[in-house]
Amino acid sequence: MTKRGTGLKIAISAVLCLFILLLAIRQGSVYISLKDLFGIIGGHITGRGTPDGIEPMLDSIFWTIRMPRALMAFMVGGALSISGACMQALLQNPLASSYTLGVSSGASLGAALVIILEISIPVLAGFMLPFAGFVFGLITVVGALMLASAIDRSVSNTTVVLIGMILSLFVNGIMNFLSSLYSDNSKQLHLWMMGSFSARSWTHCAIMLPVCIVGLIFLMLMSRKLDIMSFGDLQAQAMGVDSKKTKIISILICALLTGVSVAFTGVIGFVDLAAPHVVRKIFGPSHKLVLPMSFIYGGAFMALCDLISRTLLSPREIPVGAVTALIGAPFFAYVFFASRRKRA
Repeated sequence: MTKRGTGLKIAISAVLCLFILLLAIRQGSVYISLKDLFGIIGGHITGRGTPDGIEPMLDSIFWTIRMPRALMAFMVGGALSISGACMQALLQNPLASSYTLGVSSGASLGAALVIILEISIPVLAGFMLPFAGFVFGLITVVGALMLASAIDRSVSNTTVVLIGMILSLFVNGIMNFLSSLYSDNSKQLHLWMMGSFSARSWTHCAIMLPVCIVGLIFLMLMSRKLDIMSFGDLQAQAMGVDSKKTKIISILICALLTGVSVAFTGVIGFVDLAAPHVVRKIFGPSHKLVLPMSFIYGGAFMALCDLISRTLLSPREIPVGAVTALIGAPFFAYVFFASRRKRA
């Protein structure tokens, strides 16, 4: 692929994803024109307040509800997607992702325990949910890798994915048990298990943004190692890459990205599986391009799914996890059978 061709694809992708993000911000129960949209944004950035001719209620709906929600959906989709791209490279498996390895379920369990037990650590203050999500997500993925190594000494990729999915089902069972045991929190837990961007604010965006930036930068610095790791541990070691250290650091970063995302929005699956595959089809296998473009494509996909979730049956809202599952499950089946045909 020539540099000119790659640059054109990046430009087209960026414009398309920006269009989807603008669409997600504009559309809803209250329509906002482009003129009003840019007027409200400009007014808040410059500190001039609501522009003349725009109702204060419209300003409030756009700036305090719709825009932070759309941006949060974009960042969460991007974070999950780069996490999935990294996991697929580390395990050399097209089905590997934070969702299929149980990281999302583990992070959700951590967040649920914080909500139910009202756990609070003064030092962490407002960071308690993302911290719990990170810790429990990390515990789950490490547990999956340890259990897979105990069952299968070769730690085959298929074994790791199957163990991860089993752990995910087990953790979901615990979540259902907690939902029944703590009936007062059952509605909140059910919504958490299905995923939602409802009531996301600028505070959530302020926490999510640095997590995305730090995670993307660290993984980009490791992009060459991820390229080599995608050929297997033996080849990586032969080329001077410390595969064990690379895996530990990468898994920590993926757990951070997934844990914080799930802690704020609940369990949302398949975006971390689908987006990296689409990106690799368009841009090739180099993680120097796969990682940033996965963030953009995953963010746009999540923003679109959130738009569908809140407008399809308006004024009722469908959990965004249900929308991603309806799209992602057939994609998961396609990737699985396609990979089996290649091995055959």
